[in-house]
Amino acid sequence: MTAFFALATSLLWGLADFGGGVLTRRLPALTVVVVSQAIAAAVLGAIVVATGGWSEAGPRLWFAFAAGLAGPVALICFYKALAMGPMGVVSPLGTLSVAVPVGVGLFLGERPGLTQAAGIAVAVTGVILAGGPQLRGAPVQRRAIVLTLIAALGFGTVFALIAEASATVTGLFLALFVQRLVNVAVGGAALYVSVKRGTPALPTTGFSWSSLPALAFIGLADVAANGTYSVAAQHGPVTVAAVLASLYPVVTALAARGFLSERLRTLQATGAGLALLGTLLLATG
Repeated sequence: MTAFFALATSLLWGLADFGGGVLTRRLPALTVVVVSQAIAAAVLGAIVVATGGWSEAGPRLWFAFAAGLAGPVALICFYKALAMGPMGVVSPLGTLSVAVPVGVGLFLGERPGLTQAAGIAVAVTGVILAGGPQLRGAPVQRRAIVLTLIAALGFGTVFALIAEASATVTGLFLALFVQRLVNVAVGGAALYVSVKRGTPALPTTGFSWSSLPALAFIGLADVAANGTYSVAAQHGPVTVAAVLASLYPVVTALAARGFLSERLRTLQATGAGLALLGTLLLATG
């Protein structure tokens, strides 16, 4: 069950990242984040009301609140780092986020077996290579590296926090709703500051309503990914769930290959293969 839900997480996050990357070619990144998360919050709010999720309110919601604070900060730092580039260095560095939940799992006493340990090493190496690390070319700004490491820490923190945010299905809906409300508040504040500094929230052509379904998909896929990860982490070792869920860059790369006809470099194809091998080792270990 852990492997299934963790792999579902990587699939959903990978597709959400792919959709977000495509949309940010037409809309500012902050606008994409705020609108997609607002749609997700509205849908989750309706689910919470329909299921009576408010009855599950308790101290665990503070984990969801903290995850809502960490997520937008990590995204903003990551987007800024990608803008500074080169992306071939920034993107693979972002996968270091897996170190946080794996570290938490080890701290709490989890000890993966030999096969699982090998799977973790192979899968993480594969994910980094699948991101297409740039081994030569333009120098990397120190600020870009710092921002990427902050983003990785933020993403990993969200992994760890959301796994503790609820113990029941209805409680999970409430936790995800709270997380999204905080996401929208933090992202909206960042967008407001950005606009005040002269950066437009929309392109000169205005908002394209045809983008709304894609924005909804991004927000809802991100919500679903958080939910499936929480289930995976609660039903199995966090070390295994976190590594399998971190395979989403491979999904993004394959989606770009399938939908945008982007060619995978040999290094990326090798990384995808290693990620698959690591997944098999983790699932059977």
